[in-house]
Amino acid sequence: MAADKMASCTTPLNNGFGRILILGGNGQVGFELQRSFAPFGEVRAPRRSDMDASDLDAVAAYVDAYQPQLILNAAAWTAVDKAEAQREDAMRLNAELPALLAEKASAQGAVLVHYSSDYVYPGDGEQFWSEDSPTAPLSVYGESKLAGDDAVMASECRHLVLRTSWVYAARGNNFMKTMLKLGRDRDTLNIVNDQIGAPTPARLIAQLTCEALRQNVASGLYHLAPRGTTSWHGFAQAIFRQAIEQGETLAIDPETLDVIPTADYPTPAARPLNSRLALGKLEAALGYSLPSWDAQLSLTLKEHLDR
Repeated sequence: MAADKMASCTTPLNNGFGRILILGGNGQVGFELQRSFAPFGEVRAPRRSDMDASDLDAVAAYVDAYQPQLILNAAAWTAVDKAEAQREDAMRLNAELPALLAEKASAQGAVLVHYSSDYVYPGDGEQFWSEDSPTAPLSVYGESKLAGDDAVMASECRHLVLRTSWVYAARGNNFMKTMLKLGRDRDTLNIVNDQIGAPTPARLIAQLTCEALRQNVASGLYHLAPRGTTSWHGFAQAIFRQAIEQGETLAIDPETLDVIPTADYPTPAARPLNSRLALGKLEAALGYSLPSWDAQLSLTLKEHLDR
C-alpha cells in the first residue's frame, strides 16, 4: 500500500512546487531529494563553491536572489563526536541556519522542510518517542538539532520538521556500506546490540517528504522512519544476510556476529540507547502505514549492489 502511494511521486503535479532550493544537496538525503523533486519544478542544489551553508550571509543572499517557493534543508553538521569540541560550528549549521531559513521563508511566503534527529530525546527506557515527548539531548549534536527544530517551529512560515533516525543510503558514507566492506574482508566483528532504532534510507525520507507536500500535510513536527526496530547488531546481521541472498560473497558469517554493549565502545558524545520513534502522526496525515525497515533495506541494498 505504502509503496503504491509513494510511486505517485514520480508523476509531476500540474503546478509543481515552483522554484525549489535544496541545501545539503551533496549529502545522502540531499541527493535523494534532488531525484524525487526533479519532476516538480526548478530545482537548485548549490555546491559549496556556489553557496557555503555555514556562511549565513551567503545563504541569505542566495535565498534573496533565487526567491524559492520551497526550501528543503538537508544541510547539517553530522559529525556527532566532533560537535563536542566544535560546538559553535555545530550550532551554526544545525540551529542558526534553519532559523535563518525560517525567517526567509516567512518573509517570502515559502514552505520550509527541515530534517532533524532522534538525538533530541533523552534516549532512555523502551517507549516509542512521540512528537510531544519531552526532549533532553545527551550531546551537543542533539542540542544543536533541537535548537534548530525550535526555531523553525516558532516561526510563522509554513513548515515541516521531520525527525528521523539511523540514516543510510545506496550512496555516501554510512553504516550499511561500512558493514559490507568489513564483511567482505573480515570473519569477525563486534557490533553494539543495546541501541535500538529504525534504520531509515535517504530514499524513503525524500519520497515521504514529496508525498507529505503533495498531500498538503499540515505544518508541524512529524517522525519519519520505517516501521519496526532493531539494534545495530540486528541491522548488521540483516545487511549480511540480505547481501548473501543477493549474491554477495562475504568472509563473515551473519550468525556468528559478536555483540558488545555501548559501554564497551566509549565515544566523546553519548549515544541514545532508545531511538524508537512513534509514527502514528505521519501515518494518519498520509493515510497509510509506512513500510518496514527490513523491506527498505532490501531495496537500498539492491540499488547499491546493482550500481
